[in-house]
Amino acid sequence: MTTNFSRRQFILFGSAAFGTSLLLKACSNNQTTPTATTTGGTEGFKIAIALPGIITDKAWNQSGYEGVNLAKQKLGAETAYVEKVAQADQTEALTDFARKGYNLIFAHGGQFDAAIEQVASQFPNTFFVGVNGNLKGENIASLRIDHLQASYLCGIIGASVTKSNKLAYIAGEKFPATEGELRGFELGAKSVKPNIQITSTFTGDWNDVAKAKEATLALISSGADVIYQWLDNASAAVLQTAGEKGVYAFGNTNDQLDVAPKAVLTSAVKRLDLAIAYIAELAQKKQIKGQIYTIGLERPDILFLGKFGAIVPETVKQKALNAKQEIVDKKVIFEDCKETGKDTRCVKKATA
Repeated sequence: MTTNFSRRQFILFGSAAFGTSLLLKACSNNQTTPTATTTGGTEGFKIAIALPGIITDKAWNQSGYEGVNLAKQKLGAETAYVEKVAQADQTEALTDFARKGYNLIFAHGGQFDAAIEQVASQFPNTFFVGVNGNLKGENIASLRIDHLQASYLCGIIGASVTKSNKLAYIAGEKFPATEGELRGFELGAKSVKPNIQITSTFTGDWNDVAKAKEATLALISSGADVIYQWLDNASAAVLQTAGEKGVYAFGNTNDQLDVAPKAVLTSAVKRLDLAIAYIAELAQKKQIKGQIYTIGLERPDILFLGKFGAIVPETVKQKALNAKQEIVDKKVIFEDCKETGKDTRCVKKATA
């Protein structure tokens, strides 16, 4: 049985009864007692995830939701989620899950890092995982996809098809994961055309369709004819606007070719569901460690390029796929470096 509550409410799978939490008030069957009976029992492994957006965005939030569902199927775990968690509510949402005895809590986005740091020390028996995070500790891990590797390949493709020599990057917020993705896009593009221009913009909202469209139109007006986007529910607005204006774009997280087949070159597909299920399995076996887990192109089931649009020449496709193999074979390596006084990553080609 799956019961669906509205914004900021607890959703508990496999429950026979529901109760209110300190944060998330249930409204099913007029039940008001603060207890919940579940099919997994009180001794079962319990996983929860806090999501910044909606589970039907066909992008970031849906992938996280599908990850805990996959963990439920594989591990027989009891799972719960809460969606549309605003920045001001993050600490309270994580605390509520921890008080309810969830063994493993995923916070689905780097914007949760401060909340994890605040809450984790209060619940030493709960393990917190920041997806896209940058934390590690006694009971804190981060799960990161190496966004830079995939965006490097997209940069190669973008630089190979642009006519204006102007590329653009749009994301919801500026934090280490998006900065890394932008850096990869720049490095890939400049490996083809060293003097190419890359412009970036951050809308401040992963889901605001109007802001996404406005930002896309502004970038196109400035001359950009290839756009790499990382948004959630607003991602389709970028892709479809690109298609309407006759410019190219990249899908992200899911294979988004079908969203705008005339515009999408390919997608940086990130199977976060598989990655989350993998971390959940480590936690259930008590093998999870307080470290940053980074998954790259060496796991082709988790990080890969999606379907190529018909607009991508075969020579460009092969150029990107050859670069991917060089990264997997460690012939192309991304190392920490400093550029203009800032910490970043640079490309290093392995010597024979």
